[in-house]
Amino acid sequence: MNKTIEITTTQNVTIEYELAPLRERMLAWLLDWVIVIVGYIILYQIFSLLFGGISDGAIAFFLLPLLVYFLYHILFEIWNGGQTPGKMVMNTKVVRLDGKDPEWSDVVLRALLQLVDSLFSAGVVGVLLIKTTRKSQRFGDMAANTTVIRLFTSQFAYRLEDILNISTLDNYQPVFPQVRRLSERDMIFIKNVLNRHQRYPNQAHQEVVEDLVTHLMPLLDIEQRPANRQEFLKTLLRDYIVLTR
Repeated sequence: MNKTIEITTTQNVTIEYELAPLRERMLAWLLDWVIVIVGYIILYQIFSLLFGGISDGAIAFFLLPLLVYFLYHILFEIWNGGQTPGKMVMNTKVVRLDGKDPEWSDVVLRALLQLVDSLFSAGVVGVLLIKTTRKSQRFGDMAANTTVIRLFTSQFAYRLEDILNISTLDNYQPVFPQVRRLSERDMIFIKNVLNRHQRYPNQAHQEVVEDLVTHLMPLLDIEQRPANRQEFLKTLLRDYIVLTR
């Protein structure tokens, strides 16, 4: 089972994320390197045709590709919300543990410490740290107070049947049969919102519940706002379980 982490946003809302597995982080890293190398070769050939090439072989074949690699990571993670093209393909993202968006200093620090985590150690240091630390952090993540999360999971951590003990239509009459318009992913989200509100009963999570109810009402053709928002969401879960399983 993959590790998860809870991050409290600046709006005081606690969200649970699944940490990106080592395999997905390595594949994203390799894909980024392939893009950098191919891109560098193309640019080098164009530069050679226009200006006659670069005389210093060491600079051309080692230092410049390394510089391009750092700039690639820094620019993409700043401009693209913590995602390089490799991370986009693997559906992963860099996030800060305090809920804020990564700043340029965080991104630069992560990129520089790639020298220790990946390049100078052949990836051994980074792999060991990601596998053994509780928040899957390499040195760059520790220094920048970041980690890498998975944006989309292929499997849900919990099944809806684990929430409510409803058997069949024989002993339960659904209140909102139109709930079948929603997907299982929608219901998992509703469940998670209820769980968060129960664990962290503050104003911020109450506002999330209110916003969710507001969003669901037109989707389900409900005109009158339910008096008890939490019970309304629980009823939707019960109805969905009975009508779809």
